[in-house]
Amino acid sequence: MYFKTKNLRLSYVLLTAVMLTFISASNLLMAQTSTATMDVKDLTRILETLAADDMRGRASLSKDIEKAADFIASEFKEIGLKPYAEDNYRQTFYVNKLSAGTQSVTINAQKLNDDQFLIIGNQPEINWSEKSAVQVLKISKEEDFSQAFRAIMRTNQGDAVVLVDSSFQPLLARFKKIYSRENILTKEQQAAKSPTKVFLVANEKPTEYAINAVNKTEEFPLFNVAAVLPGKSKPNEYVVFSAHYDHIGILNAVDQDSIANGADDDASGTTAVIALANYYKKLNQNERTLIFVAFTAEEIGMFGSKYFSNKINADEVVAMINIEMIGKDSKFGPNSLYITGYENSNLGKLMQENLTGSSFTFHADPYPQQNLFYRSDNAVLAALGVPAHTFSTSQIDKDSYYHTVKDEVETLDIENIRSSIEAIAIGAKGIVDGTQTPSRVEKLKD
Repeated sequence: MYFKTKNLRLSYVLLTAVMLTFISASNLLMAQTSTATMDVKDLTRILETLAADDMRGRASLSKDIEKAADFIASEFKEIGLKPYAEDNYRQTFYVNKLSAGTQSVTINAQKLNDDQFLIIGNQPEINWSEKSAVQVLKISKEEDFSQAFRAIMRTNQGDAVVLVDSSFQPLLARFKKIYSRENILTKEQQAAKSPTKVFLVANEKPTEYAINAVNKTEEFPLFNVAAVLPGKSKPNEYVVFSAHYDHIGILNAVDQDSIANGADDDASGTTAVIALANYYKKLNQNERTLIFVAFTAEEIGMFGSKYFSNKINADEVVAMINIEMIGKDSKFGPNSLYITGYENSNLGKLMQENLTGSSFTFHADPYPQQNLFYRSDNAVLAALGVPAHTFSTSQIDKDSYYHTVKDEVETLDIENIRSSIEAIAIGAKGIVDGTQTPSRVEKLKD
């Protein structure tokens, strides 16, 4: 009798302990979730402001981008974050837009038509003749034109006149439509003065020729918008939360709508960055320094993220969470995000551990053939060894609104945006408070 009573008492004690542990764990998860709960109205306000018609598509090389930058800066200021680079929260740099001016090519006293030559280079002006110290190369009719063209562009380091067999004239004309578009260069790139290549239709080397070309150059300021929340005990260890706030501006009208609002791409990601800044500021538990940055000029060559990433010490960046298009369900369904380059570090696995008990899941990139890991704003820091990854839900193989005037707020699921932000907020907890450190990405060789 005493033995049974003792066992019953012991069972009661064990059961009570288990229940208390379960209740404590449940309360902790509930506390985490409730703390991270995002205000849907506020998310909608930010999203609708960034994707509004009066932002005119937020094109990088237009004055329209300034309105978006000022709005993001005002949000960072209202939250109470410190500017990262400049007092107005901008990180300003300059690029040059090169466009072809006057061009003419004459061989053996005969002027070529515009579709019979292609000039590629960033020199302000060239004036070549048969007396110039310029090498002469040839693409003969026995060769594969595309392969020969790319080989010359990739491997030949000097200025060159390239004689193209007349059978390839239609291909040369097609390539000209591609390569004669405006070219955006940093000041460093333009100062380097890359070699100029002139491809022209000629079956034999001309006894005389004259090549004259002028590039028009226009300087543009570009600016990231960046803020910082200093770390308490590890101020020199950085965690970066980022998205790009530019889009593609004004397009040809479709049903009288010409504004590419870029609601999903990437007002949704920028909204997430602002919401995360607000969350972590209120939580006030970050041991590491947090940087929140909205990149410019992703759409025209990732200039903003390249500038930012090359100005920070990559060895001091613990992780980068870049957020790109989270406005719709991913291929894995609701409550899921995929992470580009998932297998290159354990960042995703660590974040998933912090979501134990929730229904949200992180997944590897389902589009490996697209090489997305090195095609978004995380790329430069990833190449430098940082566990820098892009988090997305975009079904890029099915999204018919991508880069069109139909990428508007009405096409998005605000609940998907909210749940994605909450998952990142809770998932990154250990990274932010310094208790978790993700493994490094293998550096790309020079």
